[in-house]
Amino acid sequence: MVLPALVGNLLVTLPALVESVTLEPEPAHLVGVGGAIGAVLRHGVFLALSSDRFPWPTLVVNVIGSFVFAVAIFAGAGESTIQLLGIGACGAFTTFSSFSVETVQLYERGDRLLAVANACGNLLLSIVAIGLAWLAVSAIPV
Repeated sequence: MVLPALVGNLLVTLPALVESVTLEPEPAHLVGVGGAIGAVLRHGVFLALSSDRFPWPTLVVNVIGSFVFAVAIFAGAGESTIQLLGIGACGAFTTFSSFSVETVQLYERGDRLLAVANACGNLLLSIVAIGLAWLAVSAIPV
């Protein structure tokens, strides 16, 4: 007898309980989840493209991340999406620090042309990716 009454009371109060629970995550949670996703993806790119000669993984993640973040911005993504995708995922996926260190390492080992190519490639290709994102979003009929 007690169990059916308990279940009945639960069913009566459940809608009010569900209504009182806010499902909007805190910005830090969104950024953290996005960051975890971006870091794992970046590690996958590193494993797939690592080279002793040139830092391909860093170039690839910076260009892809610039494109994805730009698409979100140009498409008018909301604040939560920007926190999850832009700040979190793209923030963890892309890397300025690795780019900087790898460029200096190329220079220090005597590969000055590769160092310049790395610096110019990261900057120019990321800007091109942002331009392509703008074109892609602009081409979508509203």
